[in-house]
Amino acid sequence: VQLQASGGGLVQPGGSLTLSCVASGIVFSDYVIGWFRQTPGKQRELVAAIKSDGMASYTDSVKGRFTITRDNGRNTVSLQMNSLTPEDTAGYICNAYWPTTRRQYWGQGTQVTVSS
Repeated sequence: VQLQASGGGLVQPGGSLTLSCVASGIVFSDYVIGWFRQTPGKQRELVAAIKSDGMASYTDSVKGRFTITRDNGRNTVSLQMNSLTPEDTAGYICNAYWPTTRRQYWGQGTQVTVSS
């Protein structure tokens, strides 16, 4: 099983980035896909998640700024991040969770740095 995350980088405050997570080795439509973020010394935080039917949820701090979408045909989930602030700086990690079995997988992180 692989969850390949990409799209991170350095962006100025107010800018945008799009993260992508491509999954392989799983029946993609069985899984809820989520984006977590983590900074040193802080607990990992669930930023956004999307079910197979497209129902999405967001943590309060990103509502109205981030949009999560999925393409089940391409085993891909994207996270569009707009109006970025320095507080969004973190390593963003892709997660796949199968509610039926509670099985989950983690991808590697992609770093997002928001700085002028």
